Amino acid sequence: MGDLLLVRHGETEWSRSRRHTGLTDVPLTERGREEARRLVPLVRSHRIGAAFVSPLQRARETAQLIGLHDVRVDADLREWDYGAYEGVTTVEIQRERPGWFLFRDGVAPGPPDRPGETPEQVGERADRVLAKADAALADTEGSVVLVAHGHFLRVLTARRLGLPPADGALFQLATGTLCRLGTEHGRPVIAGWNVRPPS
Repeated sequence: MGDLLLVRHGETEWSRSRRHTGLTDVPLTERGREEARRLVPLVRSHRIGAAFVSPLQRARETAQLIGLHDVRVDADLREWDYGAYEGVTTVEIQRERPGWFLFRDGVAPGPPDRPGETPEQVGERADRVLAKADAALADTEGSVVLVAHGHFLRVLTARRLGLPPADGALFQLATGTLCRLGTEHGRPVIAGWNVRPPS
């Protein structure tokens, strides 16, 4: 069985300014496009059996730029719904809620189209994605690529390792990077994290 390859999309204006970017469909910056292009040799070094991508344009463009074909768009791969904290930085939130921490405290409710998600709800989506990825891994000799978003992929990694969703806080994840989740003695492990090609 192959590995699970996680690709966080390249930089956007909002990721650069550290604004929570959930469902707002912002594009990549030119630097973000270059970050994606630089991942091509890393992705090509793996035999890819299947690929899934978030419906948001920053992830879809990243998938195109890294050369993925026959990519399945999956709404479960979208970023955390930040509710009322969409577009707001952690520093700004902590002015109102000192000590606030996303992975522990979740978000304040937003409008009907962005009600917000708890860490547990994000974990449920991650579990659904992992079930689909495992089915694809069982059906192919290659690895499966997931192209998505920072906080979501951190929660997914925690769930893959058998940890609660809040433990996604342990896995810092930069834009335009590749991570590899594999197995050792039949147990899930992190085989590579925040990997970028050498400059």
